[in-house]
This record gives sequence, C-alpha cells and structure tokens, in this order.
Amino acid sequence: MGMISKLTNWYFSRNALPYWGILLLDCLLVLCADFLVYALNNGVLFTLQHFGVLAGAFGFYLVFYIIGFRLFHTYSGVIRYSSFVDLQRIGFAMLTGLLLTLGVKYMLHSDEWLAPIRARDLGIAALLATALLWSVRVLVKFLYDSTYRQKRAKRVFIYGVKAGGVGLAKSIKNQESSSFVLTGFVSDHSDMPGRYLMGVKVYPNDENLVREMKRLKTKTLLVSPLKNDAIRNNPEMVGRLLEAGMKIRMDAGLQEWDGKSDLSHAQLKEVDIEDLLPREKIEVNLDAVKAQLTGKSILITGAAGSIGSEIVRQVAQFAPARLTLIDQAETPLHDIRLMMARQWPGIDAQTVVADICMEERMDELFAASRPDYVFHAAAYKHVPMMEDNPGESIRNNIDGTRVIADLSVKHGVKKFVMVSTDKAVNPTNVMGCSKRICEIYVQSLDKAIKDGKVAGVTQFVTTRFGNVLGSNGSVIPLFKEQIKHGGPVTVTHKDIVRYFMLIPEACKLVLEAGTMGSGGEIFVFDMGKPVKIYDLAVRMIQLSGAKNIEIKITGLRDGEKLYEEVLNEKENTQPTFHPKIKIATVREYDYADAARQVAVMVAASTTASDMELVRMMKAMVPEFKSQHSVYEALDK
Repeated sequence: MGMISKLTNWYFSRNALPYWGILLLDCLLVLCADFLVYALNNGVLFTLQHFGVLAGAFGFYLVFYIIGFRLFHTYSGVIRYSSFVDLQRIGFAMLTGLLLTLGVKYMLHSDEWLAPIRARDLGIAALLATALLWSVRVLVKFLYDSTYRQKRAKRVFIYGVKAGGVGLAKSIKNQESSSFVLTGFVSDHSDMPGRYLMGVKVYPNDENLVREMKRLKTKTLLVSPLKNDAIRNNPEMVGRLLEAGMKIRMDAGLQEWDGKSDLSHAQLKEVDIEDLLPREKIEVNLDAVKAQLTGKSILITGAAGSIGSEIVRQVAQFAPARLTLIDQAETPLHDIRLMMARQWPGIDAQTVVADICMEERMDELFAASRPDYVFHAAAYKHVPMMEDNPGESIRNNIDGTRVIADLSVKHGVKKFVMVSTDKAVNPTNVMGCSKRICEIYVQSLDKAIKDGKVAGVTQFVTTRFGNVLGSNGSVIPLFKEQIKHGGPVTVTHKDIVRYFMLIPEACKLVLEAGTMGSGGEIFVFDMGKPVKIYDLAVRMIQLSGAKNIEIKITGLRDGEKLYEEVLNEKENTQPTFHPKIKIATVREYDYADAARQVAVMVAASTTASDMELVRMMKAMVPEFKSQHSVYEALDK
C-alpha cells in the first residue's frame, strides 16, 4: 500500500496526461481487446503465427475507432475527473467505431485482402475494450479520490438532502478544481438519517452531529442554498458547530437559488456573522418601483454613505434619466462616481461634493437637475458624537433636512423620501431627537400642503428602521477590528439588544415605501428578531478562530438604550401594501409652530450652550428623556 500511495502521489502531483497520451492509451486498450478476443477464440499459438497480418487488420479497423474518439472528444478530459458523462461518450465512441468497422468490413470485403476476422469477435472485442476504457478511468478516479485528493482536500458534510444539497455534492465530485471531499449529509427530515446518498451516509441534525463529524475527521459544513434560512434561524445548531471549531460555508448572497441553475461549490464562502444572523427573506414589488422611477430625475443626499450608496445602486437599475448625488465625503463620493461610470455609463450621473445646509448651493442644484424624486439619507448618526455636539446635530440633521425639504417644495419635487431611525422613537439621545424633529418637520409640511396652507405638490414620506448590517456605524466592523488586534471586544451591557437588517433589504423597503406612499406617512419596517450584542460578540470570536479574546463590559454610553423601540408608546400601526411595512400613527404638529421652533434652534445652534440647545429640543419633543447623559438634569 505504501508503494501504491507513493506512485499515486507522484502521478497526481504532476500535470495531467496530455490529450495525445490519453488517445494513445485508448488505442492500445482497443488493440489489446482485439488480440485477446481473437486469441481466446482461435488459440494463442495461431494468433502468434499470424500476428503481423492480424496487427495490420486491427490497425486498419482502429482508424474507425479513432474517428469515434474524435467525434465524441473522449480524450479531451482529465482522467482523474472523469464523470458519468465521460463514460457515456466512450460508449457512443466505441459504438460508432464498431458500426463503421462492420460497415467497411462488408462493403469493401476486407476479409479477402486482410486477415479474416468474424464480426462476432469484433463485437465482443468492442465490448471488452469499452469495459477496459471505463475501468481505467474509474480506477484512476478512485485512486485520486482515495489517496491523493483525500489527503489534500477538506472533508465536508453537506446540510440538505434535496436538490440543493445533491447539486452541491455532484459539484464536489465532478468539478476538476474541487477542494472538498464529501463524507456525509445532514438532514432535518426524520425519514432520511441512516440512508445513503451518492455513497455517503445521511446523519440527523441533532446534538450528536458534531460527534459524527469529528469521528469522520470532518471540520467543515457546506450549506445547501435551500437551507440558508434554516441555519440562520437555528442558533443552537450554529452554536454547537462553532463551539466545536467547525467551519460553516454557504452562499450568503441575497439572491436565493432558483432550483434550476447549476450549482458550484466555488460560490460558497466561509460565513461572516452577518450571514448567520436570523432574517426572513423580503419580497419587494420592484416592478411598481421601476414604473415610478424609470426615466425620472432623482436626487440623493448622503449618496456616499452606507444607505445612500445602496439606494444609488438600486435606483440605477431602473434606468433613471438623471441622478444627482450629493455628499460631503469626497473620497467615498469619488468611489460612487467611478462605480456609476463603470456599471451604468448610460445614466447622466452628477456627483456633487457639497454641504446640504448651504441653501444657495442646494437651490442651484435643484434648479439645474429638476428632480422628480428626492431620497434624503444625509445625516450624522453616531449617538456619542451627537451627544457631545448637539449644535452640529441641529445644523446638519435638522437644518439640512429643512433646506432639502423646502427646496423640494419650491422646485415641484413629486416625492421626498426621508431615511429616519428607530432611535427617533421615545428618544434618549440627541441624535435620535434630531431625527424625530426632522420627521415632525417634513410630516407637518406635508399636511400643510394638503390643507392648502403651503403652496406645493410635494409628498413627504418618512421611512424608519433600525441598524443595518455592514453600515459604517454598525457594531460589527468595530468587533472585527477589536478581534483582529487580539481584543478585548467591548460590549456596553450584557443584556443590550438591537434589531438588524441587511442594507440591500432595507433600501428595497425604502424604495417601495417611498414610491408607494401618498405623503405624510411614517413607514416602520419589521426588523425581525432582536439580537443580543453580547451573543453577537461571542459568535464573532468563535467564527474568527481566535483564542483567549476577552469580552469587556464597558457600561452604557451617553444616551444609549438597552433596546430600541420601533413605535412610540402612544403610537399604533396600520397595515400597508407590504407585510414588512407598517404605517405609524403619530401625534400631528402644526407646520407654522414646527417651522418656528426649528428656526429658533438653528439660529441658536452656533451661539447657545449645549445644555440650552438640548432644552429647546426637549421642548419640541416632550418624550425625549436623556439616559446616561449630562442632559438628564433637564428632565428633573
């Protein structure tokens, strides 16, 4: 066995046998079959006496088998990666060669000028040669899989036994560059464990799974595309695997497998924490959104941010006539500019480095671009930063929103869509309160237009949701950086929870809510299940494979809540056109009063003290109660 292992390692570590080498081997096997069958039927001595004549005859007939090999490309593949399709080709090639041989034998009366050979012998020899060609390929593949590849490839289980799991298994077994060896399937169905699929056993998804994987020296679980949601919503299974040091690989893209497309194991990647957070698939009526946005002029503020840039990508797919993209961040906006030129060169996209609070500059942009839709995503969003700088929160978040909203009315924008936050509900910090004031301003302005108190046609829609995975302000990038540097991973409180949603999913809901709303609504998104940040940190450390990483509890930051609310305690919701989108019924404000209070705050933002500015904010939003902040003194 040691000698066989050395030989196979030597052979398979070299380049694949060239096509002419495979063709030569196949031809030799055909000739060997011919001589062997002839010798068995006519005697070995007689065969040796007429060897030269027989060699000429068999060599002549070999030409027709070579024609079959050429027609079906039997020598073009790599033997170690042979599949059932390759065996089929060999069968068809040998059948073609036999039919041509028999046809020539009788049409040209070859027995008269070549050695006489019976048709029965030619047929038996063709069958034997086919078996030999198949056997060589099966043997080489077996030696490759069992000796060479087994030592170098990762041993894997596949989670899922339906079409998705079987498709992955076929990919592993048949693809040339496969780096995996299949050792078992995992099934949730009670009738499958104990059975065999594609030569390996099916195991139940229970507490013994890790033990079975270890027994078979397997450290990786591949997830069928049909099982993505199942593993995301099974934290116990994920926990057992990660605690045992197992790796999980899955296709973590938003697009789920359609059940028909070819699967490739190369599409699977080792999961990040974002891939394993529980979430439900969100369906959006993109046709309705497309009908609204195609051919329109669209202005997007905060276009270089996490949410704004994704809105840019999704809107660009609907072929707008013009995009005006505004942000203060020069380098990220330049990246957006390059992306538009590369992916959507046919769209008139203008990237503008500007401050949305500069009203004259914004007025010029509105006059030039004449937007039909405005998506307002620009905002300061870091809670501790705004707690320390309430004046900037008022100037950028509140006054910036006022400027863009007023100009939308002035220039006849059809619809204004504002991106808000769940931190605006019962705010406990300056940032959340500033966003609530933005909501109040645009909602009261919408009502004033409908009531005829303000001349205009613009409909104002607000969308409110929680944390998005992968955003610049998300805790996940912070944890990754802390783990990279050996810890500690800092969590403010062991019981703190947050809602999470993928950026593309959140933006799809923004687009649908924004385009389908009739104005005045505050749309609230169903964020799914809340996630404990402490558990999130534990999972990320396990996924990283890092050892001895400490989790440090630092205490709640200024203005931070243990949990985010989606609705004010006095609010209720109404259903909408989408099960994941609800309308919040909130207290109405008079536009004149709201505009006056905003104007006073903005005017004072450069001169008044932080305490006085926050006092003004609390006067406008009575439910704003500070937590873990110096501004708590104002609530007494």
